[in-house]
Amino acid sequence: MAPPQGQMRPGRQLAVLGFIFVVLYLLVFFSGAKGSFQDRLEPRLGLDLIGGTRVTLEATNSVDGKPPTAENLEEARQIIESRVNAFGVAEAEVVTEGNRNIVISLPGENRDLTDVGSAAELRFRKVLKGADGSGTAAAPPAAAPTPSGSAAPTPSGSATPSGGATPSGSSAPKVTSSSSGGQGGMAPASPSATPTPSASASASAAAPSASAEPVPASIEEQRKAVEQKVGAAAWQAANGLQAPADLTADPSLGDKLKPFSTLSPREVAVLPAQMQFNVPTIGCAQLDKRPPASISDPKQQVVSCEGGASKYLLDQAKVLGTDVDDADAVLDQTNAWVVSLDFSGDGQGKWTALTREAFNNEGQACDATALGQDGKCRVAVVLDNKIVSSPEIQGVLTGNSQITGSFNQKDASALASQLRYGALPVTFEQQEQQNVTATLGASHLRAGLLAAGIGMLLVIIYAFFYYRLLGSVIFLSLILSALLVFGALIVLGRQIGFTLTLAGIAGMIVSLGVAADSFVIYFERLKDEIREGRSPRSAVPRAWMRARRTIISANAITLLSAVVLYVVSVGTVKGFAFALGLATVLDLVVVFLFRHPIMTMFARTRAFLSPRVSGLGRALPARNQPTQPRNPRAKEA
Repeated sequence: MAPPQGQMRPGRQLAVLGFIFVVLYLLVFFSGAKGSFQDRLEPRLGLDLIGGTRVTLEATNSVDGKPPTAENLEEARQIIESRVNAFGVAEAEVVTEGNRNIVISLPGENRDLTDVGSAAELRFRKVLKGADGSGTAAAPPAAAPTPSGSAAPTPSGSATPSGGATPSGSSAPKVTSSSSGGQGGMAPASPSATPTPSASASASAAAPSASAEPVPASIEEQRKAVEQKVGAAAWQAANGLQAPADLTADPSLGDKLKPFSTLSPREVAVLPAQMQFNVPTIGCAQLDKRPPASISDPKQQVVSCEGGASKYLLDQAKVLGTDVDDADAVLDQTNAWVVSLDFSGDGQGKWTALTREAFNNEGQACDATALGQDGKCRVAVVLDNKIVSSPEIQGVLTGNSQITGSFNQKDASALASQLRYGALPVTFEQQEQQNVTATLGASHLRAGLLAAGIGMLLVIIYAFFYYRLLGSVIFLSLILSALLVFGALIVLGRQIGFTLTLAGIAGMIVSLGVAADSFVIYFERLKDEIREGRSPRSAVPRAWMRARRTIISANAITLLSAVVLYVVSVGTVKGFAFALGLATVLDLVVVFLFRHPIMTMFARTRAFLSPRVSGLGRALPARNQPTQPRNPRAKEA
């Protein structure tokens, strides 16, 4: 039996619906809203409607120049797509083009897509030597007093790279232990106080000779081309250096090495690491602009810069980005943005071994120019071709760590996203970035909105023709659903970057059919209850109880289909699925909070009892006819 009519309080459901509308449109007008009243009512539109930004990335290989394999290119496409999707549900398109290119298309003009194609190869390398990276032939600066202001010179055991270019401990990025009670820590290096070593000094790190490094034939050919460009004298002088040259001891050496300052970053990248480090006319301006993957080989010693003025010779990479299990942008105890690193099981062991090796300076691999202010080795955190930080190891670290520095939320989140999704198996160079105008988008948008309007109009005309007064319920329900969907589109566009495309409009048009089905189910069930002899007032709650299951089942199937389609699809199909699922959920909200309560209120009116006005048609006359006994013989007896 249905519950008595008095137990239904439609005002409560309508009040909840009104509250939802108030909250939603407060968010529309005041949450992240900018511009005029009209601007605040504009949802984010997709690339096919308003145009956007298109970037072409070309795969490069600094070793042999061959195109990547199809598997590596597809893996890179998937990683780049994950990075782009981190901007939100923005209908990004990431496709391969040919055997080298990946094309990224994102709604909105002048979008910054600089970082999505970076390799994000993270390496932890011990600092072996330091030198001035200005690239000038000037003499190195004289020894300076310690940062504390003391007149005594800094002890030789704690010397740091010359040139004074290393950031101070208060501002330089560093890696620290994120555990509360870990063993030791890492501190940034202090400014230098020691001149660079002379050219006659021996290499204290016992590094292998540059000429002994095995190189592919193509690299050897490129080196020969560079040798011809700088000249035999300059090349011979550079090959003879065992440490950074002291041009004050031999001024003529500066003239011999001057041709190296004219090399392009791509030409510098093919030089041996020892030559890049020892030649003082090769500066950070050239090293920082080397092609991607120039120092990606973890088994080779490399040269990299920090702060644009300090040049370091780095050891082999003992810990890689693949040893990092997770990375997140978080606020530390000082409310500064940092990137928290969680190492994997094997990675944690490698990290502990590296910090132990650096803390004890095993084999005296770090010379005086590479030591921190406490006389300990430093470990450089290298991302692609640049050093993010090079802190001094102050103890053996057995816990997770953090990369800290002058990060804002955007920078920290971008770095964490790159590390979280993994390094690209292929390195890319950006070939072009252009703004794409939606030449057909405006007409497509008008056509899509016209189709949606015609579809809704046909549903409303049919509803008033067939259901009459009940058609007003359908009309109001569709209007409320449209307002909910519209407000949700605006809010989701600001919060998660959801972008409306033609596919999304198609999904919402399809949802109109689902909404119309629920009306038919409810109203036809109501007629059945009246035909069975119940009054209209008692038939409304009973019809709702029976129709509710069917309505929920139908919408649940549609919602499940949208979820599956969203998970397994890509590109614009994903937008179609998201829009269909959103419209279906909001339609259920309108069904429970408006349609049933308003029907309960209509059932209490006189117009609802009139067949001509209510739209119940022949159901009411059939009810008013006398009921014939099912078994006349039994009655006579």
